Amino acid sequence: MRFVFYTHSLVSDWNHGNAHFLRGVMRDLLARGHEAVALEPQDAWSRANLVANEGAGAVRRFRSDFPGLVSRIYDEDFDHAAALDGADVVVVHEWTDPALVEAIGRIRRDGGRFTLLFHDTHHRAVSDREAIAGMMLADYDGVLAFGETLRERYLAAGWGTRVFTWHEAADDALFRPLPEEATGDLVWIGNWGDGERTAEISSFLIEPARALRLKGVVHGVRYPGEALAALDRAGLAYRGWIANADVPRAFARHRVTMHIPRRPYVEALPGIPTIRVFEALACGIPLISAPWRDEEGLFRVGEDFLMVTDGAAMTAALREVLSDPARAAALVAAGRETIEARHTCRHRVDELLGIIGGLRDDKPAKEEAA
Repeated sequence: MRFVFYTHSLVSDWNHGNAHFLRGVMRDLLARGHEAVALEPQDAWSRANLVANEGAGAVRRFRSDFPGLVSRIYDEDFDHAAALDGADVVVVHEWTDPALVEAIGRIRRDGGRFTLLFHDTHHRAVSDREAIAGMMLADYDGVLAFGETLRERYLAAGWGTRVFTWHEAADDALFRPLPEEATGDLVWIGNWGDGERTAEISSFLIEPARALRLKGVVHGVRYPGEALAALDRAGLAYRGWIANADVPRAFARHRVTMHIPRRPYVEALPGIPTIRVFEALACGIPLISAPWRDEEGLFRVGEDFLMVTDGAAMTAALREVLSDPARAAALVAAGRETIEARHTCRHRVDELLGIIGGLRDDKPAKEEAA
């Protein structure tokens, strides 16, 4: 089958974690003999910020890091109907311009023979509800939501009658244990953002690292001056943006990492971890997480990783993992086992193909009833 993915950006992962997942999905589809191409807008903010902050070479790295993946840039004059001619499956990400979302739906309605899916991997359904409510999805065959609570939001709002839970997962062709020597204690990869989780980062990262005098590294973007000063006072080295292809090596060089979820997910969309959880566990590094509710039972909390309630508990958990090699090894083994059994991009491609097959089986009956 020929798959076309409309994504915010496949090339750039600057503050854009969905690129990690789609790269893995596309690589697995190609490995199975399918065709897959991504289309991304010329003015994608992720790629623009990457060039502005890291230089054009960071974009060029995509070709060497992910050989075989194809992404085409479109502008306002791009012929989308021609690009979709011959497609079997079209997946449109929720960062796509609403007018284009509607236009692709019209192509489908006016004779397009492809299965058309809308893909939501963000919290805008709760944080910017009008933006999602304004998407014209009547001509879409289904919606892929990256968590059950988000699926329920779509159904309750009437944004689709065929909405499927399709979690993100680890691209285990990239995310795997590496034979590097761990020379540091703690690595955290996460963005400061707009300051909505300043208190959480201070409580779960900065203060425990300072109290334990850890040797640690922080990667991410959008860190203001006061954040950099706080990291420095804690003895944490800030290293800026890191290419996703370099993350497994960063994990391998450290003895523990952590997850600090963003507030919209914790409060309004429980049960949805960021892709960093899947990736860390796939790389075989012990993970300690600030609180979130694993309502779908994605992991075995306490076995695959540790969940703590506050900064004091984070400090205690870090001390335990760093001082007890057997405990750390048990977390690594359990986390890897769960990823390999349930949460790789291969699993998600299996799920996607099952969803597509079900929609196609259902289509003749619906058309006959109409």
